[in-house]
Amino acid sequence: MDAIDQQILAEVQENGRLTITELADRVGLSLSPCHRRLRELESSGTIRGYRAVLDPAAVGLGFEVLVSVTMRQEDRRTLLAFEEAVREIPAVTQAQRLFGDPDYLLRVAAADIASYQHLEDDQLALLPGVQRLTSTIVMKQVVEPRALPTRA
Repeated sequence: MDAIDQQILAEVQENGRLTITELADRVGLSLSPCHRRLRELESSGTIRGYRAVLDPAAVGLGFEVLVSVTMRQEDRRTLLAFEEAVREIPAVTQAQRLFGDPDYLLRVAAADIASYQHLEDDQLALLPGVQRLTSTIVMKQVVEPRALPTRA
């Protein structure tokens, strides 16, 4: 990946709705080479998709919780079943398996504490292999989700 590819990545992370003409202008390429490079970045999986970033409060999901999950057992079948089940819960906006304790960290979006409590009681606590859930309410976003750095 060269400097132009890195520049393309920076631009599309900042604004995924740029036209190919606008993108080409910003990175200093003509249309055809810019389009070819963009398609290659997409087909290689470097660019995995495009999406709009929503304001959680504006869509009624301004209550965010980080949930630490400690597993009762960590055999392959249990972990795979847990991961498959957690993918099916729309309120879980991010899930990561960790080294050490806890075993997983989930980011959950909810309308309020009552809706989160129902989600925890009715879905999260029933996930395969769960021993303990520890919920931490997010007080404030200090750094919003942002683009990945394109230069090391």
